[in-house]
Amino acid sequence: MTDRLKNKVAIVFGAGSVGPGWGNGKATAALFAQNGADVICVDINRIAAEETAGIIVREGGRASAYSCDVTDSAAVSDLVANVVREHRRIDVLHNNVGYATMGGPIELDEAAWQRTFDLNVTSCFITCKHVLPHMLAQKSGAIVNVSSIAAIRYTGYPYAAYYAAKAAVNNFTMGLALQYARDGIRVNAIMPGLMNTPLIFQQISGQYSDAEAMVAARDAACPTGKMGTAWDIAKAALFLASDDAAYITGVSLPVDGGLSCRAA
Repeated sequence: MTDRLKNKVAIVFGAGSVGPGWGNGKATAALFAQNGADVICVDINRIAAEETAGIIVREGGRASAYSCDVTDSAAVSDLVANVVREHRRIDVLHNNVGYATMGGPIELDEAAWQRTFDLNVTSCFITCKHVLPHMLAQKSGAIVNVSSIAAIRYTGYPYAAYYAAKAAVNNFTMGLALQYARDGIRVNAIMPGLMNTPLIFQQISGQYSDAEAMVAARDAACPTGKMGTAWDIAKAALFLASDDAAYITGVSLPVDGGLSCRAA
């Protein structure tokens, strides 16, 4: 363990994994704890949150698990109040919840479009709404939102709502960063590229003949010849959450093996 987040209290929304292995939020929560943070692992699936917290505790770290729907403002408010009562502060807010819905305007209905925005963008708004007052009172804090390179380029998938939602996350991040720059609060985003996590087998595999074909195609599409892993995202999140990034705010950082540099 190291001490880049020593004595910090970090809330990770989306800290569970949708399947076996390491998702971005799960790896981030674990890495935060390995670096000294007291981690509040939050997921809509309580069992998944408890799994992450359990791994952290078994490794000698500090963690607790909560179930919460990030689109429910009252539930998030109650969770944040409980964390502040127990820990007296919140130093890091990590928003990892994301959702991709396949389809363009013709295929998607309005409810699917709105659901995609609620999970990707409104969730960040709600968590920030309830955490920011505590960071303002402390005059310190770091917020990291997980976006996607889909915010800035076409990735080959027909998910119009996801492109729009992640672009909104980037601009939401920029606006907050400048609004609160003089208050000791930093706000940044991470834009994962093609990552090999349990989520792709749930949300994207239907675009290919089978899971093996999906992995092969996504590996081949990466300049490095391989997809990234959840730990690549976790390491970026740790940097942006830590004092090593003390003069970095308003950034949407690609973690994509160079994919966003390609013209095609």
